[in-house]
Amino acid sequence: MNDLDPLAAFTALRTEEGEALLASLASYDPARELAVATRLRREHPAALVSAALGQARLRQRAASKFGDEDARRMFFTPNGVEQSTRRSVADHRAARFAALGVRSVADLCSGIGGDAIALARAGIQVLAVDRDPLTAEVARANAEALGLSALIEVRCADVTDIDTSPYDAVFADPARRGGRGRIFDPEAYSPPLSWAIGAARTRPHAALKVAPGIPHEAVPEDAEAEWISDGGDVKEAVLWFGTAPSTVRATLLPGPHTLSGRGLPNPPVRPVGRYLYEPDGAVIRAHLVAEVAEDVSGGLLDETIAYITSDEPRPVPFATAYEITDQLPFNLKKLKALLRERGVGNLTVKKRGSAVEPEEVRRKVKPHGPNAATVFLTRVAGAPTMLIGRPV
Repeated sequence: MNDLDPLAAFTALRTEEGEALLASLASYDPARELAVATRLRREHPAALVSAALGQARLRQRAASKFGDEDARRMFFTPNGVEQSTRRSVADHRAARFAALGVRSVADLCSGIGGDAIALARAGIQVLAVDRDPLTAEVARANAEALGLSALIEVRCADVTDIDTSPYDAVFADPARRGGRGRIFDPEAYSPPLSWAIGAARTRPHAALKVAPGIPHEAVPEDAEAEWISDGGDVKEAVLWFGTAPSTVRATLLPGPHTLSGRGLPNPPVRPVGRYLYEPDGAVIRAHLVAEVAEDVSGGLLDETIAYITSDEPRPVPFATAYEITDQLPFNLKKLKALLRERGVGNLTVKKRGSAVEPEEVRRKVKPHGPNAATVFLTRVAGAPTMLIGRPV
């Protein structure tokens, strides 16, 4: 067997020999790949061994997104691992569709099937469409591997040719990467966001996955915009149709914890209080800092910085609270002296509105000692400031 093209290599992995080879690599150590490859090539074609080792590597990478149990059974492509939806986020979206009473979804630009799997597990019938033959075959294999073939139909086609009228809802995930990396212009998505919005409006319900940096002015008035973070990392934004037009929300996973916009004005700027609240990235992207500030009876340190200060400790899921012990004008020598005096060796450096990099701060202050502290490099009413504290 000579070198195979990607589709032929994947087809070979689905044979009895390929499946057995993959199973033998379930716990392989990448550090020993050369020795493993040498041994396996004595018993199997070199191209099949290469394909199996590549798939084993992808499964290990995918475990952080899909969990060990699913990743060990699923199949992946490099782009599929990179671009597929994290399982927790896909499960959240599927739960929202199910709560809307949706029983069937046309999943356009389905990729390797991450969202289709979540939808099927929520009891929803799915048509998964992708124009790339290899990606479609991988999605079909994943539905089979997870026992979901009865609920997931995979079709290799251009999504613009699909009749979505038989389905309760549309989900679309336009490609946001090109030959030069990430695509930031929504009309440069593949297919363009305007096409996806048109497709969404043909069904009673729809969701469009978009980049979290989408400008608010690009959100249609008849859509709800939801920004989602998982474990503190902003993962995506979703435009929902047929739910709550013009609503803006931030959803934090695990939870979910959801904060909806209340149309509040910008919070006032006030002096530093005893507590600092660092809003989650999804809250910031959704422009809901004012809602968090109201919930903690706080204001802003600076009108341009998303740090909230308050005199009260009010735990909220949408921001991390810190008790502030010191406020100093920006001066690394003074910071070094203070940390030495406090015996701080475990130093966390956070910054907003400062050009100084955290690594530079740690290198210059040389923290040493048994205690821990967090330093915020920011601006207070326009002045470069250091705030020292600890998590509440």
